[in-house]
Parts: sequence; structure tokens; C-alpha cells
Amino acid sequence: MAGALASFSALFFGIALMMAGNGLQGSLLGLRASIEGFETGVLGIVMSGYFVGFLAGSLYAPRVVSKVGHIRVFAALASLASISILVHSVFIDPWVWGGMRIVTGFCYAGLYIVCESWLNDMSDNANRGKLLSIYMVVQMGALSGGQYLLGVSDPSGANLFMLIAVLVSLAVLPLCLSASRTPDFSAPEAMSFRELFRLSPLGSAGMVLAGITNGALFGFGAVYAQRAGFTVTEISTFMAAMFLGGMLLQWPIGRMSDKMDRRLVILFVTIAAAIVATGAALIPEPAPLTMQPGGEERVIWPILAAAALFGGLSIPHYSLFTAHVNDRVPIRKMVAASSALIFLNGAGAIVGPNLAALIMGFAGPSGFFITLAGVHAVIGLMTGMRMLRRASARPTDQADFVAMPLRGTQIASQMPDGWGPDDVEEISDDDGEPAIHMLDDEDPEDEISDKGNSVIP
Repeated sequence: MAGALASFSALFFGIALMMAGNGLQGSLLGLRASIEGFETGVLGIVMSGYFVGFLAGSLYAPRVVSKVGHIRVFAALASLASISILVHSVFIDPWVWGGMRIVTGFCYAGLYIVCESWLNDMSDNANRGKLLSIYMVVQMGALSGGQYLLGVSDPSGANLFMLIAVLVSLAVLPLCLSASRTPDFSAPEAMSFRELFRLSPLGSAGMVLAGITNGALFGFGAVYAQRAGFTVTEISTFMAAMFLGGMLLQWPIGRMSDKMDRRLVILFVTIAAAIVATGAALIPEPAPLTMQPGGEERVIWPILAAAALFGGLSIPHYSLFTAHVNDRVPIRKMVAASSALIFLNGAGAIVGPNLAALIMGFAGPSGFFITLAGVHAVIGLMTGMRMLRRASARPTDQADFVAMPLRGTQIASQMPDGWGPDDVEEISDDDGEPAIHMLDDEDPEDEISDKGNSVIP
């Protein structure tokens, strides 16, 4: 494993630089737009542009990579991403910013696809799951660390925009100078949304709702903090706390979901997230507290603790719903299902900033956490209803949980150990009858059966 990590060091270093720039950019734009007086509704549209571009990039970038090659695509997209962030500093206009956010999202989707396909190709079945977990840690850690770059310079100036461009440009160097071979690449096959919903209604709808919460967190977290009166350093800490919480609780929650009914874990975690978000919405905006003559300290630890706990409970939903879908989808269709899940999650992420903007327009800054609490309440209600409709699978019959990055692509989704035609198996229920039949390519019927009935998770 140590040798594999050494060979991936250049790739992980490039990813860290790229994600630090991305983390800084998301918070900077939300903060700067508020400083410039963008209306809340307009700001929601601007911030959702990233997810529009990311969704488009997830669909079309693989075709470009297969025709042009990894290094050329990576260098071109990194250059375009650097240009787009600099345009923000020149033209302070919501229409320009919205367009540039779409360009940025498209570029980052392509950059992720290149990095993840490299990671997938250079790994093997023995270490793919571990490397994907490390990839998640690098991504989330760099996102968190990038938040603290907000304090390097005045957000109302152009310096931070230039810093982001430098970070993204530097991310090209480790990869372009690496001696590793470029991977073979083939775009993943597709699965219809109708088929995916038939196989896993909960997983399909849950992915949309998880996208809404992630879109709101990433696109509007800094906006909430700025309008709640946080300083730049406090905004950085607030955003970093959410990402770090998500990184730290991925494994405990995932391990728990492997040992018991996964839907019960989803229900418990999402209800807890809704309760934490509700509590955060009720916490008064931090007021200054005089600690000593001539000095003041803001009391923000309650909201920071709530942000870290909420991030830890909310961010793993992407991985939980991915694992739940894998419990229901035939082995040979998992890669195709991952592409559909990426699309559903991206569609939800587009809605997230706009929904947060709408509710904050009525409720003020607390509307941010009200939005998150409401979405998780819907997830909990939906999960409870599905549990009443069908009995649970045995924990031993479930697919293994794999910690997924917050904004990964379909390439990362196909990396977990054991995915392939050789993994076809038949899982039986307590009566010894087939509960879930993983079909191979020669089976005549393309469906999963539960004693003759269609599976409804």
C-alpha cells in the first residue's frame, strides 16, 4: 500500500491544490457577491451555475477525454478554469458571474474525471477502496484548508481571485511532469432513470435530495455566514467545520450501515441532521462579548459545533445512497447506475442554492438552516415510508459502504472493490429462496426479483 501511495503522490498533490482553489472560490464568490449587494434570489442563481456546469461536464467531458487524451484535457480545462475565475474580478456583474460559474463547473467536472480515471486505472482490486477513501480525505481536507485562505487578503479586492488562479494552474504541474502512464479510457455506459427508479426508488429520490443539501452547503454556506455577521476568519472556520465534520463521520456512519439495515441508518442519520439544523436555526446570531477591557470576543462556538455536527451527518448521505443503490442493482449495471446517480445528484445541487436563497429571502440568515432541516425531514419521511413497504435485506447481503468524495464523478463511483462480471452472485432470504438475483450478461431477463415480485427498497 505504501508503494501505491508513493506512486499516487503527484496525483494527490495536484488534487489538493485544485480542491483548495475550489473551496476558496466557492466561499469567496458568495462573500464577495454579498459585499457587492447582489440580491439573494440573483445570488442563488449565480451560485447554482457551478452545478449546471458540473452536470454538463460530467456528461460531455468523458467524450472529449476519450478523443483528445488526459493530459491535454487536464491542461486545457485547468487553464480555462483559471481564466474564468480571473474574469470574476474584472466584471462585477451577476450575468457574467453566472456564466463563469457554469464554465468553472464544467472545467472541474472534467478535471475530476481525468484524476479519477487515472486513480482507477493505476489501482487494483486490492487497494481501490482504500485509495478512494484517501482521495475523499484529500478532497475534503483541501476543501477545508482552502477556506482559511479567505483571510490572506481583502475579499473586496482582486488578490484572492488571482490566488485561486495560481492554485488551479499549479495543479497541472504534478500531473504533467509525472512519469506515470496515462490510463486507457472508455466512457461509462448509461442507465435510464426509469430503470434506476424501478430498481431503487429510495436511492434515486434520495440522491436528488442529497444533492440539494450539498448544493446549499457548498453554494450558500458562506452567504449565510456573511449575512449572519461573521468576520472573514469566522466564515472560513464555519465552512471548514462542515467539511471536516463530513470527512470525519463518513467511516463511522458507513461502518454502522454495513452492520445493520442501511435504511435504518439513513433514517437515524437524516433525522439527527434535521434536528441539528433546526437547533442551528434557533441559535441567536453571535453577539460580541467583552472579555477584558479594550478587547472583544465573538461567541460563535455553538454555531461552529452545530455546523461540524451537521456536516458530519449530512455529507455522508451521498455515500449512503450510493451504497443503498448498490444493494439493489445487479452487479453488471452498477457502473451504469453510478452515471445516473451523478446526474440526479447534480440536478439536486442546482436546486440547492436557489431553494436556500428563496427561504432566506423570507426568513433571513436562519433560512439557510431551515432549508437544510426541511430537506432532511423529507428524506426521513421518505425513508420511513419505504421501510414500511418492504422488509429489509440482511446486513450480510448488502454491498460494502465506500466513502465517496463530496463532488465526485461517475469514474469514482465505479472504483469500489469487486465490481465486475465475476462478482455475480445470488443472495437468498431466510427461507432459502432467491431474494436478490444479480444477473450476468447471459441472463435473458433484465430485472431483480424477490420471490417473483419486483424489488422495492
